[in-house]
Order: sequence, then C-alpha cells, then structure tokens
Amino acid sequence: MNQTFLIVEDEENDIYFLKHALQKAGITNPVQVVESGQAAIDYLNGTGKYGDRSLYPLPGMIFLDLKLPQVHGLEVLKWIRERASLPPIVIMILTSSSLREDIERAYRLGANSYVVKPSSPEKLVEIVGDLRNWWFKHNQPTLRFE
Repeated sequence: MNQTFLIVEDEENDIYFLKHALQKAGITNPVQVVESGQAAIDYLNGTGKYGDRSLYPLPGMIFLDLKLPQVHGLEVLKWIRERASLPPIVIMILTSSSLREDIERAYRLGANSYVVKPSSPEKLVEIVGDLRNWWFKHNQPTLRFE
C-alpha cells in the first residue's frame, strides 16, 4: 500500500498545479489537502473531522507552504517535529518565499527540503520528477511510493 501525501496549501491554483505535477511525474500515491496551518495540525493530530484514520491516514510526505492562514507553515513544521508520537514524515517546504531567514529556519526546524515555487507548471513537473527520483529511487526512505 502506498502512503498518502498531504498538501498543506491555501491557494487553489497551487493545489491544482501540484496535483497535476504529481500525476505527470507518475506518482500515484493518494493525496489529501488541507488549506490552513491549523487544519494541518488537526489532520496530523487526528482531531475533529480527521479522526477516522481510514479516511485520513497519516502521510508519508507533506508538501508544506509557509504563508498559511491561522498557523504559519514554520509553526506547523515545528509542531510536527516536536511530536515523537508521529512516524517519520518527509516534509518538503514548497513556498513562494525565498527569504534566507525562512530557508534557514525551515532547515533548523527539520524540513527535509526547501523549494521555491516555480513560475511555470512545466518547471513544477520537473521538480516533482526530480523529487520522485531522489526520494523514491536513490534515497532509503521509510515510506513507500508508487
């Protein structure tokens, strides 16, 4: 069984393009989407509507935006990494911020990767293809991908 990807993103177009890029890269893992930092925490905590793990399984990989409503992406990242009860989760920051302080803080908080959103859907497909090659082919992951 391949593991779920969680997209934490509040921009509808960015969600669409990322899902499209995953599909074009041949990644068929199930995808869940939440549109705020608080919803990401609720999802990972299994609270509220996310209580049923058969419907909302813990993800093996998270695509995390930084500029989110309610709770900033870096706070979500910090919250995740402070939870020893969560399984290892690959966290890829995918954001429009290229600020050095955001990049450094993300890595200090435990991000596995930091990518600035590209300006074209084709470039995003290329990035996701590279991600597939690295995380699924060369890396020794704790997760399974299709």
